[in-house]
Amino acid sequence: MSTVTEIEAAIAHLPKDEFWKLTDRLIALREEAWDRQIEADAESGKLDKLFDQADRDFEAGRCKEL
Repeated sequence: MSTVTEIEAAIAHLPKDEFWKLTDRLIALREEAWDRQIEADAESGKLDKLFDQADRDFEAGRCKEL
C-alpha cells in the first residue's frame, strides 16, 4: 500500500475530472462511515442520554421547527 504522501503526489497529477470523481467518492465514503458509527452508537445505547434530553427539550417547548 502506498503512503499518504505517495497518494497525495499521485492525486496532484490527476486530470481535473478524475480529481473531482475521486474527491466525490472520498466524501461519500467518509459520510457512509459516519452514518455507520452513528447507527452503532445509537444501537449500543451511547446516545440514549442525548435522545432523552432532546425529548425533554421538545416537550418543554425549547425546540424550533426546521
